[in-house]
Amino acid sequence: MPKVSFFVEDFGHEAFLEALLRRFEKEYRVSVGDIKRGSVRGGHGKAINELKQYIRYLQKGKEPLPDLIIVAIDGNCKGFLERKKQVDEVVKDLGERVISAIPDPHIERWLLLDSDAFKQVLGKGCTSPTYKCERDLYKKLLDAAVTNAGKESLFGGLEYASLLVPVMNLEYLERTEESLGRLLKALRHKFQEWQRTDPQQPQTPPDTSNPPV
Repeated sequence: MPKVSFFVEDFGHEAFLEALLRRFEKEYRVSVGDIKRGSVRGGHGKAINELKQYIRYLQKGKEPLPDLIIVAIDGNCKGFLERKKQVDEVVKDLGERVISAIPDPHIERWLLLDSDAFKQVLGKGCTSPTYKCERDLYKKLLDAAVTNAGKESLFGGLEYASLLVPVMNLEYLERTEESLGRLLKALRHKFQEWQRTDPQQPQTPPDTSNPPV
């Protein structure tokens, strides 16, 4: 069973990624079991410094290396490539064990990209936002969309990630949203690899049907 660790910048990344991993488990019939979680608050600079410490900790053999580490840091208007370059510099010795999840510019935007999924979960669709670099814009938009659907927004709407991700049209978003598409392609490759190398897994196409909510 593959071992997966998260290193994330905040609760929103963790909620989105866990829902995505659980969806891929079902699609590819590959279990990753319990996910080890690590998170840091205090902005991008602190996140990179904490990531360096975590990688050094692993390299010293303090715990077994995970089969996959997903590092999630918002693009925050710097763009996917610049943020990925910063992450890659820190994790370069771990090679393909690391996948970067870099919402551009912020994780809240990913949750607003599929209006049909939003309607299925919350009862009313949302406006899929265009890209704008503005501080807290997507936090406000997600909170407003949840409230407009007549639901409580206790954590700015991020608490609905576990319901939204399972019904999002990931095939479409993989083609149309660059930052999310890069993550989805990398994860699909990893799950396909695990499926091929696990003799207990049936060699069947993934089940991409969306479960009812």
